[in-house]
Amino acid sequence: MIQQIYPVPHHNYSYEINKDFHFAAAHYIPHQDTGRCQSMHGHTYFTNITIVGETLNHTGFLVDFKEIKDLIHKRFDHGVMNEDIAFSNVCPNTFPTTEIVARTIYELVQEYLDGFSHSPRCIQVYLRETPSSYCVYRPKENIDENTSN
Repeated sequence: MIQQIYPVPHHNYSYEINKDFHFAAAHYIPHQDTGRCQSMHGHTYFTNITIVGETLNHTGFLVDFKEIKDLIHKRFDHGVMNEDIAFSNVCPNTFPTTEIVARTIYELVQEYLDGFSHSPRCIQVYLRETPSSYCVYRPKENIDENTSN
């Protein structure tokens, strides 16, 4: 993977980890206004996930890097995202656009993190779809709670 420079989210947590990885997936955007994106096509997505927290678990990790990668990679790599339950409803808010995929990755990661007693939080998902196009998703709740200090 090439070295990337990512936007840095502001926060007041003591620990921050970032996990980079990529996955290959196909998708299409079934709406007449999306032009060529209506046809099935694929991307090699590059993603960076930022997780923060105040305390470490019993093994000295905020979160195991491998578990974060596996959570997303095993679900989406070499698949058709439209067939995943997260995107399978025919509704404008669930088409697997880069923005919706980034938000969905956040939701999957945060749901996983919610099972930990030391309360790690996902505060940013960076998702690159092509060499010149990417999306950054930051959940508003984390931005509000960390910028009000």
